[in-house]
Amino acid sequence: MISPTTVFALQLVAALYALTSVVAQSGFVIPITAVPNTQGPLRQAIIGISFEFFTFPEYFNDYDMPLTRQCLANLAGVVGKYPPIRIGGTTQDRALYNPALRGPANYFVPSPKDAPQNVTYGSGFMFLAGQYAGDVTLGLNRKLNDLDSTIAAAKRAVSDIPTLTAIELGNEPEFYGSSSPIAGGKAWDQMPTPFLRLRGKWPSEMLLIVRPSSKRAYVFSLKISTGADKYVTSLGEHSYPQSACGGASTNLTNLMSHKSIVSYCAQYASESYAARSIDQLRNLRWWWDLTPALWIVDYNMQLIINGAQQVYFHAGTIGNCPYCWWGRDMAYAPYYGAYFSARVLAGASSLQALDDGKSAYAAYALYNDNGLPFKALLYNSDVYISGTRTSRTFTLSGITSASVSGLRFTGATANGLAENGSPPSIGGLKFSNTDCSRIGEETLETFAVSSGSVIVTLKASEMVLLFFK
Repeated sequence: MISPTTVFALQLVAALYALTSVVAQSGFVIPITAVPNTQGPLRQAIIGISFEFFTFPEYFNDYDMPLTRQCLANLAGVVGKYPPIRIGGTTQDRALYNPALRGPANYFVPSPKDAPQNVTYGSGFMFLAGQYAGDVTLGLNRKLNDLDSTIAAAKRAVSDIPTLTAIELGNEPEFYGSSSPIAGGKAWDQMPTPFLRLRGKWPSEMLLIVRPSSKRAYVFSLKISTGADKYVTSLGEHSYPQSACGGASTNLTNLMSHKSIVSYCAQYASESYAARSIDQLRNLRWWWDLTPALWIVDYNMQLIINGAQQVYFHAGTIGNCPYCWWGRDMAYAPYYGAYFSARVLAGASSLQALDDGKSAYAAYALYNDNGLPFKALLYNSDVYISGTRTSRTFTLSGITSASVSGLRFTGATANGLAENGSPPSIGGLKFSNTDCSRIGEETLETFAVSSGSVIVTLKASEMVLLFFK
């Protein structure tokens, strides 16, 4: 879907001024060594972005979108590798490849805020994708059932995109129907056998990603019934904790609630386990392509704990995408959440939740390659909009380092928007609305360690990343 989710969702911002009243307490203990990591060692670049298919060339047009390259470079600077990207979405199933077309893409929209019904793309599209330094997953058309076009595009992608990691066949095939060309007027069978049975026509070096229509049973039946083991390398999942599509209602308090986030993300644990069990035999990797409701730090941590190896956030139609990371002339609040997520995960080999997931207050420990804790993340998910702002005191025990510093993710309110002049702040760091360059420097706070414990106070709608020295 092109424009799902909520405008507000999890801006993770809090006040810079004192409006504190009642101060309650939460206590957590950090294990000295990491618990065996069920999700496997964390990847270097976990947080990625999904570009709606037809918008991809414009996102990488420096004149139209001057922030794109630097916003991505900022994330690469944190983790040491460019974030993975996925090029796909609703319009991948409206797009046909024309090798004679020299430009990236042709389409018509009656309004700049619309998505086209038909897209033609050519060699210039593949050239642009091939210039990207990070991993690329490319979505190709399945719905129109034009196999010659799709196979030609796949072969060109393999040739022109050095960092191509997977081809995605169709976007959300569970929403196809009897009127979809691939169904031929019959009831739609979601199993993608029309493609996989043609595997002999695909380039031998190609990696395929198949979007499961729903649950674990489908994953196994797909692998067994089609014999696609050697070709399917990834499994993807779309997820919408809230949506703004079709007049759907949104609720900021529910979306920010740590308790709700834990419950929501836990639904994917069984699918992740199923994928990992196949992975032990067939080198399968598992990732979620998230539409933009899942764009803030707490969701990222919980999805990783439940087995996600990569998390992608969808960037939809430019100018009609309030949840996007950046636009033509602004770095939006979600980008701050992506950057802070990268700061949290950078250098980590393992992640562990310290809280029980039954309250509004979250604590995570991050472990290095030696299995030792070197960071912790604390989150107060109480929502602050106006009036008196509450605070929460976190006591973190089991600390063996002599000193602790902290990077605070904060701002004016939980629903503050950068476009309204209220961007968040990461220890004082902000991003230019001209070119996404860093403005200012991160200022770390110092917290005293006493008898292996540290006390940190967080206002409602605020987060802090602790570093152990």
